[in-house]
Amino acid sequence: MYEMLRGDSCYTASEESKLLIRINEKYHTKTRHISGHWLFYVHLSSDNAVDKVRSLVQAVDRPSGSPIQDPCRLDIYIIPRNISPWSSKATNIAHDCGLRNELYRLERGRCLAIELEEPYSGGDLPFCDEIYDRMTELLSYSPPDMGQMFNDGIRKPLEIVGIFNNGEGAGPLATLKAYNQQMGLCLDQTNMEYLVAEYTNLGRPPTDIELFMWAQVNSEHCRHHVFNAAWTIDGTAMGNTLFNMIKNTHKVTPEFTLSAYSDNAAVLSGETGNYWAPDYSSGVWALHKEKVQPLIKVETHNHPTAISPFAGAATGSGGEIRDEGAVGRGSSPKMGLVGFWVSDLLIPSEKDRPWENDIGKAAHHASPLDILLEAPIGSARYNNEFGRPSLAGAFRTLLTNTAHSGQTPEWRGYHKPIMIAGGLGTVRPQHAIKRPHLVHDGAHVIVLGGESMMIGLGGGGASSGVGTESTAELDFNSVQRGNPEMERR
Repeated sequence: MYEMLRGDSCYTASEESKLLIRINEKYHTKTRHISGHWLFYVHLSSDNAVDKVRSLVQAVDRPSGSPIQDPCRLDIYIIPRNISPWSSKATNIAHDCGLRNELYRLERGRCLAIELEEPYSGGDLPFCDEIYDRMTELLSYSPPDMGQMFNDGIRKPLEIVGIFNNGEGAGPLATLKAYNQQMGLCLDQTNMEYLVAEYTNLGRPPTDIELFMWAQVNSEHCRHHVFNAAWTIDGTAMGNTLFNMIKNTHKVTPEFTLSAYSDNAAVLSGETGNYWAPDYSSGVWALHKEKVQPLIKVETHNHPTAISPFAGAATGSGGEIRDEGAVGRGSSPKMGLVGFWVSDLLIPSEKDRPWENDIGKAAHHASPLDILLEAPIGSARYNNEFGRPSLAGAFRTLLTNTAHSGQTPEWRGYHKPIMIAGGLGTVRPQHAIKRPHLVHDGAHVIVLGGESMMIGLGGGGASSGVGTESTAELDFNSVQRGNPEMERR
C-alpha cells in the first residue's frame, strides 16, 4: 500500500523571498506569491506503521484531496527522477527504528503553490528551471502516481549503434555524428573519426554503453589525449607535450615526493606519527607508530560552476574527495580547500564603484555574484555531508581594460570563472603505491556509486568550447549532481 504525508515548509522565509524576486526579475510572467511544503511518499506492507512513519518524518497531516480553485494559482508537484540520496538514508533509518518488516521505502518530494498576478494557460511555466532540476527531478501539475514511483522498472537491453549499415545510405561518420547529436554525447570531430577507425579495425559496430562510457570519461579535467598530444608552433615541433611541460618540475626536483602524475593525487614523504588502525585478524583497534605520508590534490571545476554554481562546486569537491580516497591501494581524505576567480561582482547596492564595469555575460552562465553566493555553500555542504571539513579557501575578482588610452576597450577577466577544489589526506606506507603485478588477466572491475544518468556528459567539449558555440542544453547536461551520502558509503 502507498501513503502520502504532508510535511513542513520546504523553504525558509528568506528563500521564498529570494526565489520570488529572482523569478520576477528574469521572467515576464509575474508571480505574486510562492510557497511550498514537503510531501513524504511511503511504500508500506500494511497500514499499521503509518503513525510510526508520520512521527519519524514529523509529518503534519495527510494532504487535502481537494485543491484550491483559483485561476491564478498553480499547484506543482516535484519528485525525484530516481531514488534520491534522502530516500536511501531515510529508509535505512526507518529500518533501524524497527520498521524493517513494515516499510519498503520512503521518498520525499515537494508541492509548490504558485500564485500568479494573472491566470496562466500557456503550458509549462517559463521559470520551471528556477524551481526544479530537470536532470534529477520530475515536475507535474497533478499528484504523482506512487505505483509508478516505487516500481523497480525493467532493465533496457544493450543497443547496437549500427554506424556501418544504418539503411539510409549515410556513411559511418555521418551516422555517428547524428547519434552523437541525438544523445548529447558531445564527441568532437577528432573523437568520432578515431572511433570510426577503431570499430572499423574491430570489424563490428559500437554499443550504446561503449559510446556513453567514452562520453563520460571525456570530462573537463581528464582529456589527457589532448594534453599528451604532440604539438607544433609555426612549423616547429615542440620537444615536450603540454603534460610533459607540467611534469618537468617534478622531473628536475623529485625530492620529498613518493609519487606524482602517476595516481589520483601526489604522495609526499612524511614523518613518524601515531595511526589508529584495526587488526583484521582479531578485530581490535590498535595504535601503530609508522610514517604518516601526506597526499595533496587540487583540480578545477570551472565550466560546471559557471553553469550551475552550487552543483558545480559541490561535485568539484566530491570529485577531489574521490581522487584522494583512490590513491594507492586506499587512503584517507582529511581536509578540503576551495577557491574562486570571477569578474567584477556588480553588487546591486554598490554599482557605482568606479573600478567595476558591466560588460554583460553569456545568458546561460551564472553571474559572478551568484557564483560567490552559491558555489562556496555547495562545496562546503558537500564536504560537511561527506564528513570532511573544508578549512581553507580563496577568491579573487578581476576585470580590466588592457587597451591603451584612446583605443577600443579590450576587456580581460574571469568571464569563465576558475573554481579549484583541493585537499589534504594521508596514506599508510604499505598502501601508498599501486601494485600492478597483483592484477592479472581476467580480473574483475567493480564500479562503485549511484546512477550517473545523463549528467556529466560532454564536460570536456562543453568546457573547451566558446560559450556562444555550445547550446544551453549541452551546458546543463555537462554539470553533475552531488550525492555525498553515496560517496561516503
